[in-house]
Amino acid sequence: MLRDAAQAVEDVYRSDWGRIVATLIRMVGDFELAEESAQEAFSAAVDQWSTGGIPDHPRAWIVQTARHKAIDRIRHKVRTQEKIEEYVANGLAPESIEPNYDTEEIPDDRLRLIFTCCHPALAPESQVGLTLRTLCGLETDEIARAFLVPPTTMAQRLVRAKRKIRDAGIPYEVPATQDMVERLDAVMTVIYLVFNEGYAATRGGPLVREGLCAEAIRLGRLVRALTKPNPPAEVTGLLALMLMQDARRDARLDDAGDVVVLEEQDRSKWNHAQIAEALPLVEESLYGGSDKYGLQAAIAALHCTAKRAEDTDWGQILSLYAVLERRHPSPVVSLNRAVAVAMVHGPAQALALIDEIAQSGELAEYHLLHAARADMLRRMGEFAEAAKSYQRALELATNESERRFLERRLREMRTPAAAGR
Repeated sequence: MLRDAAQAVEDVYRSDWGRIVATLIRMVGDFELAEESAQEAFSAAVDQWSTGGIPDHPRAWIVQTARHKAIDRIRHKVRTQEKIEEYVANGLAPESIEPNYDTEEIPDDRLRLIFTCCHPALAPESQVGLTLRTLCGLETDEIARAFLVPPTTMAQRLVRAKRKIRDAGIPYEVPATQDMVERLDAVMTVIYLVFNEGYAATRGGPLVREGLCAEAIRLGRLVRALTKPNPPAEVTGLLALMLMQDARRDARLDDAGDVVVLEEQDRSKWNHAQIAEALPLVEESLYGGSDKYGLQAAIAALHCTAKRAEDTDWGQILSLYAVLERRHPSPVVSLNRAVAVAMVHGPAQALALIDEIAQSGELAEYHLLHAARADMLRRMGEFAEAAKSYQRALELATNESERRFLERRLREMRTPAAAGR
């Protein structure tokens, strides 16, 4: 029973943390109080659900429990009746009418949360980090890894951001249209990082967290709707990109939950209706001048419209990556371009580019750099060297699906059959 309860709590945490925290922030108006109360509620759930059974509506149970814990914290801090009455007026005290959190949830709570986190008064890296923490429930070390900074540095950024929101009285709301533009870049970055965490989870068993992917796409649609009748090209490009990437979801893992690389995927499992929806959005975004997300969406479209792996137009993909690298240079974009170079010009040229990227040190802790390097060496028949890079990638990978894939590749490099290929 305890194991069932613990699993149920973990499932709710993974699927609904952002929804729960967003609802609590709206109630209490304080990021730290909302997070702390939610964490206490999740801890209480493990004990209470193991003895009393898992409730019919687990998320609603967590929200209600967290709300009461927030009230308890407020009562400990507040000493005057006037302040208590203020919280009663704000709907926190038990006298307030309880909403049905499963049927009457305000759908824009999470959108309010993103726009609040992306207020221009906060530093850009704090905007993104705070949203990943509050909306996705990512741990500080996971966020730090995404930014390639020490966990202590990221922890300090998050604390400062929460306090600035509280002390400056930054409103918890979706801004008016005229004020939205200055936050859109950060909002789109956040939404795409949420999607990426769902598309390739940083840690845990499953590679894909479908709930986060769906949430990011939902938020992308909402932002696009908010900016109509003429949504910015980049907003359209972002939505197209997420739809394209998500369309391949069901083919990315086999029945055992192991990674299936793109060229080996069963393309009949791709969501072709979703691809068809995304294709006009790709054209619209590129026609409107989108580059960062539109170019990536165009690359994804070339993959998604190839009926067979060998039909993929790698030459066009390489050209698009070259443009993307020129306009938005980053080591990750350069790494992706190197992979395209391998498909067009062979693994030797790609390996030289990857080694050049590695020398900069920016991706030293990025397991996909070492995995890509290993793959080039494998294709060149340099199995002993490939094994070293696979080993390093394995040391850095934290997702169990990816680790199993790397372990399989590593075994292949160490067997006589692989060495003789």
